[in-house]
Amino acid sequence: MNQLPIQTNNVEEQTLKAIKSGKYRDCFLIYNRKSTDEPENQKNSLKYQKSENARFAYREHLSIALVTIPGFCLDGIISEKHSGFKEDSELVFGDNGTIQYRIERPKFYQLVQFLNKGYFKGVIFLCWDRASRNKGDNNIINKLIAQGVDFRFTLASYDKTSAGALHMDIDGMFAEHNSRVTREKVKLNIRNKREQGYCTNKAPVGFLNLGQMEHKPIDPERALIIIKLFELYATGLWSMSALARWATSQGFTMPPTRRRRTLEERMADEEDDTMVPIDPICRPATVSSIQHILTNRFYIGEVKGNNNEYVKSNSHVAIVSKELFNKVQVVLGKKNVSINYTKYIEYPMRGIIRCKGCTRLYTPYVKKGILYFGCHCSKECPNPVKSINVKLLTDKIGKHIAQLSFTDAEKAEIDARTNNYVNTYENEYQSQLEENNRKTKKLKEDLTYLQENRLTLLKTGVYTPESFVTEEDSINKKLMELQEVIMYSGKEIKENVSNLLKLSELLKSLYLYYEIGNPYEKEKVVRTLFSELYLSENGLKIKCNKVFEVFENRFVVSCARESWLSELTIHSSQIKSVINEIEKMM
Repeated sequence: MNQLPIQTNNVEEQTLKAIKSGKYRDCFLIYNRKSTDEPENQKNSLKYQKSENARFAYREHLSIALVTIPGFCLDGIISEKHSGFKEDSELVFGDNGTIQYRIERPKFYQLVQFLNKGYFKGVIFLCWDRASRNKGDNNIINKLIAQGVDFRFTLASYDKTSAGALHMDIDGMFAEHNSRVTREKVKLNIRNKREQGYCTNKAPVGFLNLGQMEHKPIDPERALIIIKLFELYATGLWSMSALARWATSQGFTMPPTRRRRTLEERMADEEDDTMVPIDPICRPATVSSIQHILTNRFYIGEVKGNNNEYVKSNSHVAIVSKELFNKVQVVLGKKNVSINYTKYIEYPMRGIIRCKGCTRLYTPYVKKGILYFGCHCSKECPNPVKSINVKLLTDKIGKHIAQLSFTDAEKAEIDARTNNYVNTYENEYQSQLEENNRKTKKLKEDLTYLQENRLTLLKTGVYTPESFVTEEDSINKKLMELQEVIMYSGKEIKENVSNLLKLSELLKSLYLYYEIGNPYEKEKVVRTLFSELYLSENGLKIKCNKVFEVFENRFVVSCARESWLSELTIHSSQIKSVINEIEKMM
């Protein structure tokens, strides 16, 4: 049962003892109820009910029990703000033939308990619909009347005859019927508005609630930040907690809301028509509120229809495109891990090293004056290395840098193979160049013939319009393929090898620069040479940037020296650029 908690101290305990002793058995209580269904109705006013019921008690010479129980009544007057129409449909069947159901009004529940025990003679209501608007509460009142409890109504009188009982039943029926009609009108209005595409509930953050279903304007202060939240999360680099921190740093807050009222405030509120003023507070965004924003289709201009489906809104305009919204939903489905921070301390090597098992980042932190890198791996990650000292890490990276440059034996072998390769390649280069020129010349002649004799070929039936276009496209495609074949002379190959050997010597100097450099200089070297660093129990796995893959590939057993030299020419311009960059760095 929804019993009202009654606070007790010494004075209140004495009051309850006096009630139970029968001191007020010849006295009445006054019950006033303000309906939440019809808040503008004058008859709903607590002030009006109090004055009318007090006049009625004075006129009829009814003694009012001057008892005060905090949370229930004040000087024998009970005031409650609650709907009298709503009732709980759940039934509890007892073993002894009883059926129980819940009374939704807490003060009314306490009242009928006192009346059932005979602690008071009766109760005064303004009229029947202030006492009850549902069959369940009607039955309770009728049973109490049958027990001899005196129910008085200021605006109506019921005699003790069958006609009086009929009059009472009719008033109870009309009280319930009036609430049913009101409910149907409200539900029908909401259904019609939803069918027309209007927002029938409160608009989310980013829009203003002006009390109109038909118009939900954009909040100019919050809408721009909400759009940015979608854009940032769509990159896949932000978690919701990071977004919440970023939004707070931008001054973003949720719309102002009032805190929950305390029990004392609720009771004081029910004693009068005016509410206890509580200033609304703008609270910062949380992970939960960010999630609600990112999953709410309201921002793409949709609202829920009557069948729980989303329809185009006529109350507001979209502030986020459907493409961006759908992209965010894809990222949400992946349970993205944040690799971005709104504010972070500048430590070297941040954002470079990842776990080989779960690909999560190792984040720098200082402990006892020493820089470490730690990783919060996933539960399924097999990598046992959760933390590493920066000294150990830089030493491992240094070994990889030292291995990139060529040894003297490798340089001698490269020189010898380059000379042999160039001598063999020169003859192939000339013959291949001549063959490509012949093919290009033949294709251009065929294309010219087709274009000059287009009408003749079509009229004589040699080609249909479709086959003519197909043939023309085929020739153009072959021409483009021949033009894309890049031929390098022996001189160009020797020049590229020379640049590569120069870069190798620079890498030796760069290794020394790395060894004696400060942590930030080391980081600059690492970012220049490597694109990915993965740490595991087996050591550090490093992937070089595109240019330095040439040095890495020489260790691949399946990579022949000749094919390695031929691929070298592809990176010629990049090698020159990196040489300049390293020279500037040192």
